[in-house]
Amino acid sequence: MAKKGILLVNLGTPDTPSTADVRRYLDEFLMDPRVIDVNPALRTFLVKAVIVPFRAPKSAKLYKEIWSDTTGSPLKHYSILQRDALQQRLGDGYMVELAMRYQNPSIESALDNLKNALVESILVIPMFPQYASASTGSVYEKVMRLMKEWPTPPPVSFINSFYDDDLMIKTFADNALKYNPGSYDHILFSFHGLPQRQLIKADHTHSWCLKVNDCCQTINDKNKFCYSAQSYHTAKLIAAELNIPKEKYTVCFQSRLGSDPWVQPYTSEVIAQLAKEGKKRLLVFCPAFVADCLETVYEVTEEYGAEFRHLGGEEVQLVESLNDSPTFIDALERMVRRNSSLDQFQPVA
Repeated sequence: MAKKGILLVNLGTPDTPSTADVRRYLDEFLMDPRVIDVNPALRTFLVKAVIVPFRAPKSAKLYKEIWSDTTGSPLKHYSILQRDALQQRLGDGYMVELAMRYQNPSIESALDNLKNALVESILVIPMFPQYASASTGSVYEKVMRLMKEWPTPPPVSFINSFYDDDLMIKTFADNALKYNPGSYDHILFSFHGLPQRQLIKADHTHSWCLKVNDCCQTINDKNKFCYSAQSYHTAKLIAAELNIPKEKYTVCFQSRLGSDPWVQPYTSEVIAQLAKEGKKRLLVFCPAFVADCLETVYEVTEEYGAEFRHLGGEEVQLVESLNDSPTFIDALERMVRRNSSLDQFQPVA
């Protein structure tokens, strides 16, 4: 009996925390034209001559801080656990593969495994709750570029986003309960940043993003595919699940690169302002990530924690990501079963 193929795709991680492997990872990641969406010649110069040579040794030191001798990269470790748990839930009628958009296991190798198993269809789940061209869009493009070379590709479909999935929201909320959110002075929902120009490009109306004040605060038909609007809505839903009043939380964005303006407010500036206001204890969610990684475990806990304490604060507590929570596996299982009927699939052109 033919199986249905499921492909989970996360962003990626170096194979090891060595400078050489980090350099290889950063080079593949930053050379993606959806990530640094500038003139190809300029992108090549920036990545090859400026960013990677200086960033790789520094990033390698940070990866060493979070690397486990037994499980390696936390992002890859939790991604494997997610794959295995989903496979167990779905049973023998499905074949679940894991891939990273950059580095290993590669999308190409995962697709080859599905092809060799003669699966009857493929459902791709980019593991990014909020849609962005630089993440989900890049996965779309890579999968389709590879599969169009297949002589007889099976039907394929994609999960576009799951920023409002109630089980995902519940998982983040449940993870926070053990910290007693009401005991913190303020709560941050810190999402991965994007250059502002990428949000503007995503506004197909050409009349919403630049002309409407606070255009991302409420999601609607005009901005329903906007990364920032989806992020704000995710935060709103988690806050509602935990009964956190609007005045007690802030949505912000981290991990800037380069000098161009990125989505604001910046997490570092929000933290500085909260310290100035006399806030002492912060609870931080990172709802753009389904697995803990460098941006959560180190950037929030270590870098922002040190910065906040230096400015007079006392504690920055990270709420763990979805990781291998059974409730999140419930969410993935439901996505698969809802989207596994053949009428949901489209043939590869």
